[in-house]
Amino acid sequence: MLDLENHITRYSLLSKRVLVAISGGLDSVVLTHCLYRLGVDIILAHCNFQLRGAESDADQQFVVDFGDKLNIETLVKRFDTKKYISENQTNTQLAARKLRYEWFETVATEKQCDYIAVAHHADDNLETFIIHLSRGTGLDGLLGIPPKNGKIIRPLLAFSRDELYQYAVENQLSWREDSSNASDVYLRNNIRHHISPKLKELHPTFIQNFQQTLFHLQQTADFVDFHISELKKNIFTEENNRIFVDSEALKQLQNIDFVLHKLFYPYGFSNLQDLKQLLESESGKQLFSSSHRLLKNRNQWILESKTEISEEIYQIKEFSESIDFPIRLHFDFVEEVGEFSDNQIFVDADLINYPLVIRHKKDGDYFYPFGMVGKKKLSKFFKDEKYSLIEKEQQWLLCSGADIVWVVGRRLDNRFKVTKNTRKILKIQFFEKKIQFYLEE
Repeated sequence: MLDLENHITRYSLLSKRVLVAISGGLDSVVLTHCLYRLGVDIILAHCNFQLRGAESDADQQFVVDFGDKLNIETLVKRFDTKKYISENQTNTQLAARKLRYEWFETVATEKQCDYIAVAHHADDNLETFIIHLSRGTGLDGLLGIPPKNGKIIRPLLAFSRDELYQYAVENQLSWREDSSNASDVYLRNNIRHHISPKLKELHPTFIQNFQQTLFHLQQTADFVDFHISELKKNIFTEENNRIFVDSEALKQLQNIDFVLHKLFYPYGFSNLQDLKQLLESESGKQLFSSSHRLLKNRNQWILESKTEISEEIYQIKEFSESIDFPIRLHFDFVEEVGEFSDNQIFVDADLINYPLVIRHKKDGDYFYPFGMVGKKKLSKFFKDEKYSLIEKEQQWLLCSGADIVWVVGRRLDNRFKVTKNTRKILKIQFFEKKIQFYLEE
């Protein structure tokens, strides 16, 4: 038997239920047989992509028969792969990968499986390494296929294809040959047929040496990740779901391209030139990835999840004494005007139309700032008050109908002020802690 014991111990598979992805080929047949002999609780899952006609159906039947022979529950899923490719404008390999892994995850959940075992081996790892190398990659791209990734495990990754073949022969196992594997159309097949054999000719223990190299690369990657983590502790500060980055400290670092990649690629920022330009840009410059925004604000970068400016409207009914969401406001009728502050205003209650509304800014907003003559665009008010971009987006407005009553925490609207003709005075207090930002120049 292949020396799977170390892997079984690592994954604690003897006490787990495992979904085994089986195509009917040599690799997955050997994986199934090994786990079966070791007494692991397994379920087989086979994908029929219906791309090779009768051959695909024969693969399916082989897997069903193999499962029956070993008395293992076998599940089969038939996919209309060509239709999926057409509808999603993708290629065959990507489509098959997405379809099978989505189904594996679904089945694993339904069958309460702890892991999904796939039959990648050392030769697959070599091919992946060469593919990444040929396309240009960094350290992470040279680490090969991970032995474990979430629920996905690869117990055969330490063994070569020759070792799997020897095991199958010794145990009189049969398997299916995928005719598409003979074609050099796919890059992986081309490497398998022409490049890998040449490399193995260079040294009889090439695969073993290659795996040792991967081990050293992984150690290097772990070392780098540790120091990147330590760097983040020094220059990243998380507050209120945002990360504040000391951009001045970034400028002082050596190997800036590598550091920027390691720090910001996880957030979707892959263009190093854009990141370096942001270091030298003025406040207000921003970059967007598919998931995040990076904003330059004086000597800091502000990193946050990319969200649309909230268009939600929160209503406040008449006679409400207070609200706690989205901000905390308290309402109280008083006999006379007290002391005004950023967080406390007094308004003519008879001028208020209910329900009041709490919202963020929108295009065309204007109001009549208390203490000034005439109206002013909200955007101009923000500029004059030196709001940062984030402050503009996060500023709450208390509105009566379409009219702004209060730029909360900043300025009352003149139209709602208390006058000598006011009969009822409403005091409104704002209690939410104000987040401090650097102001734009």
